[in-house]
Amino acid sequence: MSARYPFTAVVGMDDLRLALLLNAVSPAVGGVLVRGEKGTAKSTAVRALAELLPEVAVVGGCRFSCDPAAPDPGCPDGPHGAAEAAHRPARMVELPVGASEDRLVGALDIERALAEGVKSFEPGLLARAHRGLLYVDEVNLLHDHLIDLLLDAAAMGASYVEREGVSVRHAARFLLVGTMNPEEGELRPQLLDRFGLTVEVAADRDPERRVEVVRRRLAFDDAPAAFAARWAADETALRGRIAAARALLPSVRLGDGVLRQIASVCAGFEVDGMRADLVMARTATTLAAWAGRTEVATEDVRQAALLALPHRRRRAPFDAPGLDEEKLDRILEESAPEDDPEPPGPQDDEPPSGPEGPDGPEGGPDGGGPDGGGPDGGGPDGGGAPPPREETVPGPREQETEPAPGRDGDGGEPGGEPDGRPAGAPAAQQAAVAAGEPFATRRLDVPGLGAGVDGRRSRARTAHGRTTGARRPRGALGKLHLAATLHAAAPHQRARGRRGPGLVVRRDDLREAVREGREGNLVLFVVDASGSMAARKRMSAVKGAVLSLLLDAYQRRDKIGMITFRGREAELALPPTSSVEAGAARLASLPTGGRTPLAEGLLKAHEVLRVERLRDASRRPLLVVVTDGRATGSGAPSPLERAARAGRLLGAEGVASVVVDCESGPVRLGLAGALARELGGAAVTLDELRADSVSGLVRDLRGGRGASAAHHIQDSRKVA
Repeated sequence: MSARYPFTAVVGMDDLRLALLLNAVSPAVGGVLVRGEKGTAKSTAVRALAELLPEVAVVGGCRFSCDPAAPDPGCPDGPHGAAEAAHRPARMVELPVGASEDRLVGALDIERALAEGVKSFEPGLLARAHRGLLYVDEVNLLHDHLIDLLLDAAAMGASYVEREGVSVRHAARFLLVGTMNPEEGELRPQLLDRFGLTVEVAADRDPERRVEVVRRRLAFDDAPAAFAARWAADETALRGRIAAARALLPSVRLGDGVLRQIASVCAGFEVDGMRADLVMARTATTLAAWAGRTEVATEDVRQAALLALPHRRRRAPFDAPGLDEEKLDRILEESAPEDDPEPPGPQDDEPPSGPEGPDGPEGGPDGGGPDGGGPDGGGPDGGGAPPPREETVPGPREQETEPAPGRDGDGGEPGGEPDGRPAGAPAAQQAAVAAGEPFATRRLDVPGLGAGVDGRRSRARTAHGRTTGARRPRGALGKLHLAATLHAAAPHQRARGRRGPGLVVRRDDLREAVREGREGNLVLFVVDASGSMAARKRMSAVKGAVLSLLLDAYQRRDKIGMITFRGREAELALPPTSSVEAGAARLASLPTGGRTPLAEGLLKAHEVLRVERLRDASRRPLLVVVTDGRATGSGAPSPLERAARAGRLLGAEGVASVVVDCESGPVRLGLAGALARELGGAAVTLDELRADSVSGLVRDLRGGRGASAAHHIQDSRKVA
């Protein structure tokens, strides 16, 4: 008996179950991307689906799972002729986040190919997943080039391995399912578009259903075999319904009226390209087959739109995927064909119910979700993450005034707080202001040559990019440098007894290419949220600049973190993460007010960078300090001197930095520039931060206090 959690025992999550089942009926739908918070049964449901897939007939001994009825003529293990057929369960193959390219597409023995002319190929995960299910957990954390390879294979139904003119091709058709937590970063829009369907999942807030989640999970953990046996009849029935829908699918009619309806919906939501139309057509057809009908109805088109369009519609940066259902219904009504068939019944698109019916406590797929219990679910501690805490922003308070000459810091009386309160009184706080309009920024990058993860910011040695040299392989051979390999082997041909036209190549002759591309960095923002920023009414422009830099970080595949300082301390508002959307949300709700503890902000940055260096030493940091350079407080040494010391501490450790100077007005103190010199970086004004700025060039500082460029600022239009 299977030890996997039964699919029909999953509680709730109707959209997720339906999307998975539609792809099981027709992999041509294009796969499913499952987005949701941690602990919501994403992985449990996907793994459970694998048990429902029908068995496949394969050519005996073929490593590429060729179909005996129609073997792949280009199969590397072929030709098969009249090979004996074998039957096995459909495989579920998991792609680890840290997988290499060779692990995904397979490895070609270049040494044998050069020396013997033999294509010795070791299949990868794409070959193993052929005619089965390929599951990628945390797909948003995969390297971009692996995602490109994966989605290209899914779209073409074949995988190509190219190594210096030697190529291997094999069939790779599979049901692709990816799961991700949006808090850890988004996929690029062009990659989102390659998934056929997308669904959002969240932990159920109904206590009764959460109780059922935990009850089922505990029962499964105590006796997996007995629990699976209890749901065996429902699993068998659902497996049969999948097979029946597959058989009916070729008979389903998609009329011209329905096609016009699909086109009207895609045009109405301004989706790019034609992939959305194709996916909607395939999904609507599959929905009809799943309901046991041979005609596509308007309800099928509506459900297809809800699954296929949310991640494809045009939206502002950092907006979550979604669809306006009122607008969808209006478009469907206006474009409905006259001969639209009757919509499906209320349960036509539901899987078979459980032992006690679809609405009972044991209601099959309508009942509880494994992740309310499950390795990936909420488990015994409650079946999911608690509701997110809403961040409230206090209402507006008395505006801080411009600091007057002779007063301490930002305008308070000597010995008092900057806004005139007695010493020790709580800091005044203003409501968060909206960010200004974002703009394209100049590129800020880290000097030197890194070796971090692939990205689009700073120069680095990467697996992809332009070839800059060759070296002996360190471990497994990477990208072969053919000219260097031949150059190394040529002097030894006579000694090796070469007689024919072939080249005698040995492993010691192999050279791999050294490539230079771009890496993603850790961009740590240190943002001044004190009263001086609000008093000068610059916070909207400052937030607009930070939002622009966040957009830039998103496009360059960086991790980001955010520290804010105001009052008496600094706060890590956003721990380093790949979710730039989270940074934009924290920025939007950032209030201002109080004194300016600049030194505390810099020291907090020093501590955060120290911890991140231990976690990932290969990801180089870029510190972006957004301030006017002012520092207020009491005691000795002075606040400015303390800030200067903190800056020198970061500069001595070689942290690449840039200071975004927010000072304005006819009289400028130049404090931000002084801070940049202490950091060993450069200062740039808000105007100079713009990519289209012509107000002047930013200086490249060389050396310790002006000699070594802590970063370079280049026009973003020159990105490699």
